[in-house]
Amino acid sequence: MVANAPKKRANSAENASSLRVPGPKASVLDMIGNTPLVRLNQVTQHLPHSIEVWAKLEFLNPGGSVKDRAARAIIQDALATGEMTPDKTLIDSTSGNTGIAYAMVGAALGLKVALVMPQNASAARKRIMSAYGAEIIYSDPLEGSDGAQRLCKKLVDEDRAGKYFYANQYGNPNNPRAHETTTAAEIWRQTGARVTHFVAATGTTGTIMGVTRGLKAFNPAIQTFGAQPADSFHGLEGLKHMPTSIVPEIYDESQLQGTISVQTEDGWDMAEKLANKEGIAAGNSAGANVWAALQLAEQLVQQKLPKAVIVTVICDHADRYLLAE
Repeated sequence: MVANAPKKRANSAENASSLRVPGPKASVLDMIGNTPLVRLNQVTQHLPHSIEVWAKLEFLNPGGSVKDRAARAIIQDALATGEMTPDKTLIDSTSGNTGIAYAMVGAALGLKVALVMPQNASAARKRIMSAYGAEIIYSDPLEGSDGAQRLCKKLVDEDRAGKYFYANQYGNPNNPRAHETTTAAEIWRQTGARVTHFVAATGTTGTIMGVTRGLKAFNPAIQTFGAQPADSFHGLEGLKHMPTSIVPEIYDESQLQGTISVQTEDGWDMAEKLANKEGIAAGNSAGANVWAALQLAEQLVQQKLPKAVIVTVICDHADRYLLAE
């Protein structure tokens, strides 16, 4: 009986696991969303147990990041309205994740994709986009995401033949709408309607603006905060320091309760802690999100708030930052 016990436990675990296996999908696009929400237990040990911090694991989307949601919404809407057709090429600027998402969705739908990105974007991201068949156009590495935006807009303005569909993730309302209708609804459901605060970093700002509107539609008392780099010269890939950047058209800071500044070192250090303390290998933008969420949690403790349910986002996986050139 003793010798057989481990086998019985293993079979029991296998049976329990099989009950959670998702059903078949018509295409990879149907795998986007419905990502897990996981409580952070180790990096929050200094907090009272009643102050909860949860992370939405967006790297489990098929394209590996939170940007899958916006890319799918932007492309599907453009196809429905006729702005995007099989003979056109989708073009947009990207720091990496949205580009990968565009490339993946484009490959699944048989569409051509061209991506403008800084020359110094991570090697892993460049390789993934190329694997999906996207064309990559490089912008000045010293100009960051703003430089990629400017070059992309120049190419679109010079497109007399109508070759391109300009997806414009920084100004396309389908970017935040994707999060308003999916991410926010998932968070509301997964927390059992207990969510009290949401924190997300500002890049295109689609996540923070969309989730803000979605959650406040469920409960106007929910507070949302944007996290952004503390200065313009930072190493948090994909994020914008709003006072010195081209502000996205979709961004409206007045809808937030406030912003939290993050130093580059804090974002990177938290990403390392997430890996070796929580078992979550995340990118540095996710590290910035969690660091900001913990700052908010500590403020709530100081304010003697009896309980809170804070949710943030793990934007992507560490593998996009760790692969060698």
